[in-house]
Amino acid sequence: MGDHLKISIEKISQEFEEEILIKCHEVDDEINEIISKLKIETPILLGNQNDRIHRIQLNNIYYFEAVEGKVFIYCKDNVFEAKQKLYELEELCKGKNCFRASKSTILNITKISSVYPTISGRFEAVLDNGERAVISRQYVPVLKKMLGL
Repeated sequence: MGDHLKISIEKISQEFEEEILIKCHEVDDEINEIISKLKIETPILLGNQNDRIHRIQLNNIYYFEAVEGKVFIYCKDNVFEAKQKLYELEELCKGKNCFRASKSTILNITKISSVYPTISGRFEAVLDNGERAVISRQYVPVLKKMLGL
């Protein structure tokens, strides 16, 4: 297969379901690798904003925050309301660069530009859109492990 793999992309209208079709002579390691990469592609979450439902890719999400029984999805400069509970989102995002940072937040580690310890043993993360998020003491080891520290 190698370097003569032809890739075609066909734009379809909204009423059709999106799909990926792989045509190959045999399912070899290379094909399996492509499939596993596609499978770990980022989940799509649904977020509400002004009575509209938006499809949001997980890799565009900075963090989730639970506030008074509601869960909000924070993107670079937009906020949406999620239907799921925080623990459900945590399950959904497992192994996808997201981690529980405190009782009420889940952070996307790829959006963190820097992290520093605060006096109280907690950490604070600065996200690449300038926002800050607190990482509770009990979740610091998780962060360190994900960063490879």
